[in-house]
Amino acid sequence: MSDKQKTLASEYVLNGVGLHTGREVTMTLKPAPVNTGFVFVRTDLEGNPHIEADANYVTSTERGTTIEKKGVKIHTTEHLLAALTGMDLDNVLIEINNSEVPILDGSSKYFVEAIERAGIVEQEEDREYYVVKDIVTYTDPETGSEITAIPADEYQVTTMVDFGTKVLGTQNASIKSMSEFKEEIANARTFSFLHEIEYLLDAGLIKGGDLGNAIVYVDKEITPETRQKLTKAFNKEDVSIRPNGVLDNINLHYPNEAARHKLLDVVGDLALIGTKLKAKIIANKPGHQINTNFAKKLSKQIGIAKRKNVPEFDLTKDPIYDINDIMKILPHRPPFLLLDKVIEKTETSLVGVKNVTMNEPFFVGHFPQEPVMPGVLQVEAMAQLGGILVLGEIDDPKDYSTYFMKIENVKFKRKVIPGDTLILKVDLLQPIRRGIVHMQGYGYVNDTIAVEAEMMALVTKDKI
Repeated sequence: MSDKQKTLASEYVLNGVGLHTGREVTMTLKPAPVNTGFVFVRTDLEGNPHIEADANYVTSTERGTTIEKKGVKIHTTEHLLAALTGMDLDNVLIEINNSEVPILDGSSKYFVEAIERAGIVEQEEDREYYVVKDIVTYTDPETGSEITAIPADEYQVTTMVDFGTKVLGTQNASIKSMSEFKEEIANARTFSFLHEIEYLLDAGLIKGGDLGNAIVYVDKEITPETRQKLTKAFNKEDVSIRPNGVLDNINLHYPNEAARHKLLDVVGDLALIGTKLKAKIIANKPGHQINTNFAKKLSKQIGIAKRKNVPEFDLTKDPIYDINDIMKILPHRPPFLLLDKVIEKTETSLVGVKNVTMNEPFFVGHFPQEPVMPGVLQVEAMAQLGGILVLGEIDDPKDYSTYFMKIENVKFKRKVIPGDTLILKVDLLQPIRRGIVHMQGYGYVNDTIAVEAEMMALVTKDKI
């Protein structure tokens, strides 16, 4: 699977009816630039207000997920967002001339077909993932619902549903990869119980419903009064119950279609996190409220991680440069050689490691009662890593030296003490010109940024 962001190749227009409003809706799916995410645009309102698909904008989960920004709402977002996620998209503008996404057949099927007709293209920028490293759980003690995220190499989802009714029973559904969404999940339709349908009709809701866009499980006797309500609401001469306990005019696509649709809802609601996941989601008795509360919890964790700005590093893999390789590139020697190894390398960045021990000679005189690695040496360690980034590509690196020209925006955010492993990262901020290197350096300890600095240096050939 590509790690590049994706958007639509062209526009596609869908027309339908909102389930709860009963209003005609025209919705246009459009390509969007990198890092846009999924954004709704209300074309029926002055100024065409934008509402990002963001868990923090969820204001209601009654019979669907509603997001709202500055008083502007979008109802029933989950089936469309599930399709966008299931089809591996990152950036899409959703222009809509009403407040509710069309219900269509109550699944994601027609949204998936629209995406396929529009086409999908890769974009230039890499996508970001949130990698779940520790178990994350959210529980609703009132309903017994629980959602858990556990570490996994890709996005997987399992749902388990049990409504305590004989007609539906207990059902499970799973996908091991989002690549299975289209074939296994997309056409699973929304469902409800007869007692809920009757309540919603009495409340004046599901104005856009009919017997073709919802599975109705009959969990109570159909009285003459109920039959009259249903025939009027669905514009049918009569309604009846199939042997499997489902109201007529619907043939189940799968015996566990209810569990598959709940999985669809989980995918759609968790799209509100706004970041691709690498995790296995296990949802027991999921619903829009617990789904979106869990999305808010993960979104908060992702926000904290981004503020810390800590990349993923694998300290167990073999070094690209060990200490002997480093001494072949840099002119520095102990006690002023402040790198132990280099573990990652690209054309524009390096990641290195400095193991800080009490044996460092500077601890003898630098706060000996409370040893702290001097900040200037932390910056020097980053600079040495930058020197390797440049000199490592030169045939005779020992014939060159690197000198500081400027250091700016230096910040020290935590102490570096004996026993710490200082992970250093440098990134070129612009291509090297006339021997001038402009780079950004970071130092991390225990998943926390310890030091950062913007550095400029000059690489020159030594006079022999």
